[in-house]
Amino acid sequence: MNNEKQNILIAGANGTTGRIIVQLLKDSDIYRPIAMVRKQEQKDRFEQDDVTAIIADLEKDLNHAVKNADKVIFAAGSKGKKVIEVDQEGAKQLINAAKDAKVRKFVMLSSMGADNPSVSKELEGYLKAKQNADEYLKASGLHYTIVRPGSLTDLEGTGKIQLKEKLENFGKISRADVAQTLVKVLEDDVRKNQVFEIITGETVIQNAVTPH
Repeated sequence: MNNEKQNILIAGANGTTGRIIVQLLKDSDIYRPIAMVRKQEQKDRFEQDDVTAIIADLEKDLNHAVKNADKVIFAAGSKGKKVIEVDQEGAKQLINAAKDAKVRKFVMLSSMGADNPSVSKELEGYLKAKQNADEYLKASGLHYTIVRPGSLTDLEGTGKIQLKEKLENFGKISRADVAQTLVKVLEDDVRKNQVFEIITGETVIQNAVTPH
């Protein structure tokens, strides 16, 4: 086993959850973050913090972005503004580029309800886009993990979650705990080719994602 750190490309690195993911990876002994951003000033900000950053747009060609990536975390979102272009087609584009680059694992931040978009009239368009992106990833041939959290909060993380393939009830979860879960499932064999839902709970994240 070589001690070379794995390069992790984070799509949506400048978002609230994305920035937490970048910091977790930066503090890690085994990973090195590559922040994927859309603007030069965002790139400059990450680089001032000693984080490699790359300018790429989910609506354009992405092959250069994944060139040196071992794995990818998709944590991008259009906040409802460009649901089809970014949340759906942008994810598909990045999946295609990751496949061409022979990326070892693709971790998708999805959403609770993506398995049944009609649960919410208000969010149906968004959930449908997430569902389409998730299904595309499953059929891509890439190794993947799809994480579907409940409603995201900006509260401090507890480090504990409830995890099930399908939870009985909707709930909330902090972005910090979601970010930690996404990082924990980067390992090759952790939750490989699985989809699951998470909300705040009583199980330490590490134990929840790697049940013994």
